Amino acid sequence: MFNLFKYYTTESVTAGHPDKVCDQISDAILDAALAQDPRSRVAIEVVGSHGALLIAGEIKTNAQIDFEKIARRVYTDIGYEDNLEIAVRVAQQSSDIAQGVDTGGAGDQGIMYGFATDETKEFLPQGVVYAHALARKLEELRRIKILPFLRPDGKTQVTIKDGRIVTALTSTQHTEEATLEEIREGLTTHLFPLVLGDISNVEILVNPTGRFVQGGFDADAGLTGRKIMVDTYGGLLPHGGGAFSGKDSTKVDRSAAYMARFAAKNLVANGYAKRALVSVAYAIGRVDPVMVEAVDDTGKNLSEIVQKNFDFRPNAIIERLGLRRPIFRETAAYGHFGVESRPWEKIEKI
Repeated sequence: MFNLFKYYTTESVTAGHPDKVCDQISDAILDAALAQDPRSRVAIEVVGSHGALLIAGEIKTNAQIDFEKIARRVYTDIGYEDNLEIAVRVAQQSSDIAQGVDTGGAGDQGIMYGFATDETKEFLPQGVVYAHALARKLEELRRIKILPFLRPDGKTQVTIKDGRIVTALTSTQHTEEATLEEIREGLTTHLFPLVLGDISNVEILVNPTGRFVQGGFDADAGLTGRKIMVDTYGGLLPHGGGAFSGKDSTKVDRSAAYMARFAAKNLVANGYAKRALVSVAYAIGRVDPVMVEAVDDTGKNLSEIVQKNFDFRPNAIIERLGLRRPIFRETAAYGHFGVESRPWEKIEKI
């Protein structure tokens, strides 16, 4: 039905990638609102480019938010030291949208998907797990200064063929004086084998252009929601199109995708499938989804099990997964799924 590729590539990025900087600022603003007012409605987008940052969107909250202060704190926490010019253009949420959400309806129309597989303990495809693990480890090496030439921006990529890693790639921002040979030696010693194990038969690629000194907003614009495949299933499964970061959970692009993952993971964990795909669709302002469907990789329909055990009405999702809490900034890098402590990753008996 949806057998994964035997030969595929997935990627991840570090917290210092310009798109991920924007995601983290958006979710830090969301968390600040939820910490003061759990019923805040938030839809925040951030764009950063060459010394400037724009915070845009809509919000409905009783919280007092210092948007600029939050953005500067996140930017500094990530590891950047330059001073950004910041503009804020945030308005009140549209009353047209609010009148549907106030009655428990979905905050938008759209299709969301959730997936799980038994091939890893994270219930995610092997390549997705390895790509994120490389990016997390790269960040750790920078922060603990094992490799002092590392800088915040970076990307990782893993190619899998017949269940085996055949290529692993890391592009990392670095100091001016670091040589490619020094970087390659450092990562081959401290990164790849610690994450991947035996790399004797793996093609290792490091900074293929030969130089990556200019990074972050100095090198490239960043935008909230531009890494949705990194955030989910590595491009191996469908994505409805809606991004996650900066949105409170009345926006079903986020909450229903979490619930679909929750349902799919529990289908696999409870032995109903080796791989499961759950899909759900909404009409804006309507409480009940217009569709809830689930299948395994043989095409067997599992929809009845999902509909019996998982309530996809927006308020029911929020209550079951506890999504009015300020828990979102830490989801904004290294993928939203596969981290055991997150509520949508909990395994329950169904």
